[in-house]
Amino acid sequence: MMPYNLLSQIKRQRVSDGAVVPILEPCEATARQLVLIWPQLGDFDSLEYAWWLQRERGRLQAQDISIRAVGIGDRAAGQQFCAYTGFPSDRLFVDPTAELHQSLNLYPGLALKLPALSTTQTAWLNLVLMCAGIGSPGTLAEVLRGYRGDRRAPQLIGDDEVVQATPLPPIKGEFFQWAGGKGFQRPFELATLRLRNMAEVLSHWKTYVPDAAYLTQRGATFLFDAQGNLLYEHRDPGILGFAADKSYPLSFLK
Repeated sequence: MMPYNLLSQIKRQRVSDGAVVPILEPCEATARQLVLIWPQLGDFDSLEYAWWLQRERGRLQAQDISIRAVGIGDRAAGQQFCAYTGFPSDRLFVDPTAELHQSLNLYPGLALKLPALSTTQTAWLNLVLMCAGIGSPGTLAEVLRGYRGDRRAPQLIGDDEVVQATPLPPIKGEFFQWAGGKGFQRPFELATLRLRNMAEVLSHWKTYVPDAAYLTQRGATFLFDAQGNLLYEHRDPGILGFAADKSYPLSFLK
């Protein structure tokens, strides 16, 4: 089944009011529809993707693009996610068992199994191995990019912005000028934002991840026109692989 045909038939719980409704209805008569299938709502990819959407929300509105997102978790996870990221709760739906991900044949992640381990323990083992790059191509390179910087990417933290990334003290954006300048992604800039996300998730772990069995499940991005024709598709190959263009994840909207 084509992605739009499948997605147009799917109902999931909406975070804003708890109603179980079609994820694509009612949908504004917009020029394009951006449908995001996210991994766990406490996953690096989900949080970072939402950050980019908030950063570019003006551009999305100007291009008449509506957004729907489905993440793994329950409504409480969705509420915490929206409170932290600013993602609109009426555009976020939850899928506690990653059933939609499986229907779309998205990458479930590394599936190494050891008889002595429980389902949760197995998921943790596979997640750790994926973070090390096993069964997760490009992850280590993307982690390193967060530390070394990227002159192809835009500046991520404003000079006057203050970032609180526990256990680090509050950091003002202008500090990163000392690591290489301004106007592009400076060394340690992206790593600092990721550290902030990690601190948020670890401080609300049970809320973000009510069931750890799906820790390794990856997501996807679909962009459709008003008639449901597929304009763009990206299926995540591993952790931190939510975008084909790592320097500017929303470049496909051009």
